[in-house]
Amino acid sequence: MSSWRSLVHGAGVFLIVSAMLLTHKIEGQDTVSGPWVMQSSGSTASFRGIHAVGGGVAWASGTDGTVLRTEDSGYMWQSCAMPPGAEKLDFRGIWAWDADTAVVMSSGQGDLSRIYKTTDGCSHWTLLYTNPDRDGFWDAIVFQSRQKGFLLGDPVNGRFVLLNTQDGGKTWAQSEASGLESGAAKGAFAASNSSLLAGVREPMMFGTGGSFVYVESGTGRISFPGKPGAGVALTGKWTRHPVAVANQGDAAGIFSLAYQCDGSGDRSTILAVGGDYQKPDESSGTAAWSSDGGEHWTAAEKPPHGYRSAVAWDAETKAWIAVGPNGSDISDDGGRNWSPLDNGNWNALSLPWVVGPKGRIAKLDQGRLKRTEKPDSQP
Repeated sequence: MSSWRSLVHGAGVFLIVSAMLLTHKIEGQDTVSGPWVMQSSGSTASFRGIHAVGGGVAWASGTDGTVLRTEDSGYMWQSCAMPPGAEKLDFRGIWAWDADTAVVMSSGQGDLSRIYKTTDGCSHWTLLYTNPDRDGFWDAIVFQSRQKGFLLGDPVNGRFVLLNTQDGGKTWAQSEASGLESGAAKGAFAASNSSLLAGVREPMMFGTGGSFVYVESGTGRISFPGKPGAGVALTGKWTRHPVAVANQGDAAGIFSLAYQCDGSGDRSTILAVGGDYQKPDESSGTAAWSSDGGEHWTAAEKPPHGYRSAVAWDAETKAWIAVGPNGSDISDDGGRNWSPLDNGNWNALSLPWVVGPKGRIAKLDQGRLKRTEKPDSQP
């Protein structure tokens, strides 16, 4: 609140000024939800894809073929050209490298799962790949570099679908590794494009329904030089580990995984969040942590205050932040204890950004980041 440099005389003037300050305060409350400062997206789409590139650049994606982009830290969100044939697609995953280049993934049954790419700031899009399995459903897409990327899909014929590209998405090949059998796992969740992790130094892993984490324990390659577009198939081995997260029913399990990125290259803490999306206010079984590469997991002592669809490590505050349909939470002790931040409706985050239904986009304000026992009000 700005300071006054001159004296104010008279009770009437004092009341007018007080009313002005009160109005400003109310208007300010209308633009924030806890530590999140609301942005004007100009859209009513439900957003589940968000990727912060850095330097003020971020991309968001959602229902009805919607893709947005900002180059000025959210002062203005640009509505991108719609990818061809995407009017009914739900873009649940997006990965970008700069203000011009991004890949977007839709989730849906069979050929409703697709990948598009833009290299001209979303003025034009190219369809790269369409799901060839009519029973398939894609859940998440991540890239380790501009050329090397991975895609996770629900089980087809009893095995999780894991695709990889070595050429920026032009060609994709399915992993032939052992250990990808679904078994008691019930598929993955396309809630926030964060059920799959593919760090450069850490082992690749993904979380599933039934609360399991699959961890890559060895990788090889089989190339197909005589088959155009066949790419390189990954071989190797995956191991499956149970996680202390709610696992009863088709709506329960792990929805998001994240590494603690400290830049040291050492093995770091891994967080898993989830729960039962049909019971958004149930707090038990919504978070667990691992310090041994995903082999063993410990449930949070004081979990987030509801089902959580996304989690991320905030390097600036050295804390974990998780979000879901009934709000967000923070943990500054390695995911063991969580405190509520707000009670807004959120789906996914790529810090400092968070997105949700009905066009909701917000940005984290470090100055408003409080470890409170009760959530602040939402707009």
